Amino acid sequence: MNDNGQRAKPPFFYNVSTRKIIYILGVICCLTPFISPPIALFLGLVFALTLGTPFPAFNKKMSKYLLQVSVVGLGFGMNLLDSVKAGSDGMLFTLFSVVSVMFMGIMIGKWLRIPNVSAYLIASGTAICGGSAIAAVGPIAKAKDSEISISLATIFVLNAVALFLFPVLGHLLHLSQHQFGLWAAIAIHDTSSVVGAGATFGEEALKVATTVKLTRALWIIPLSIFTSFYFKSKGDKVFIPWFILFFIVAMVMNTYLQLPIALTHGIVSVARQCLTLTLFFIGAGLSRSALKMVGAKPFILGVTLWFFIAIISLGFIYFIY
Repeated sequence: MNDNGQRAKPPFFYNVSTRKIIYILGVICCLTPFISPPIALFLGLVFALTLGTPFPAFNKKMSKYLLQVSVVGLGFGMNLLDSVKAGSDGMLFTLFSVVSVMFMGIMIGKWLRIPNVSAYLIASGTAICGGSAIAAVGPIAKAKDSEISISLATIFVLNAVALFLFPVLGHLLHLSQHQFGLWAAIAIHDTSSVVGAGATFGEEALKVATTVKLTRALWIIPLSIFTSFYFKSKGDKVFIPWFILFFIVAMVMNTYLQLPIALTHGIVSVARQCLTLTLFFIGAGLSRSALKMVGAKPFILGVTLWFFIAIISLGFIYFIY
């Protein structure tokens, strides 16, 4: 209310049309080579937390599908034989980390008196690949929309922090490109943040991080099977992200078909630009309501599991490499 007792008009930038224009300008900026992945995410976060997202449905779909297209495109810049070696480096540790994080998530969730399904979903997202794992096991666990939303919000907030924090820590700890790529793939939840952090740190880190993360994502299959037994639900379909298959196909083509370098470089360049835009969409999708939805206990569980996997994976990398 103003001094005359009338309702004060909101600032011009809260006008829906103006917000749409600013949003579109943000998208255009992220299509230029001047905006890096972390800056794109930061711009998206600032936009969402100050102005809100004018196209929430569009933003959600684009962040999902554009990420998948970006990952497939990055496959044309990788050699299959080198990638298999990079993925196999963390195979045994992946098994240990997945099992230990799931066990800790269930136990700590009970101690904090978090609903069993919510704790299970947060643990699944931390152990494997963030939102993809939650989306895969959620229906099998008969999770409510609110439980899935809380789990996704928890993981999403930590992903946003990781994208900024991990490259800085990697340089402070003097990690090599290979070491950082492996650490990011194991300790960061979502593929988008893993790829973004790897791209920020360096070319080799990006390749290692992407390959190891997608190899890790295959654990969705056994986890989904286990979930059906754990929650005693039968007949549910197992969801496998299709882009993992096409990512492998892209690597096979790049390795054995001797594609023109100009073609593969062009595809990879477009994929990286799409990744930058994806991070803007991801940041713009984080609303104040999502932050409020997380709550203290689920967030404590998410942070605890995140610290656990980050520390033990870093110790593993230092010991092995």
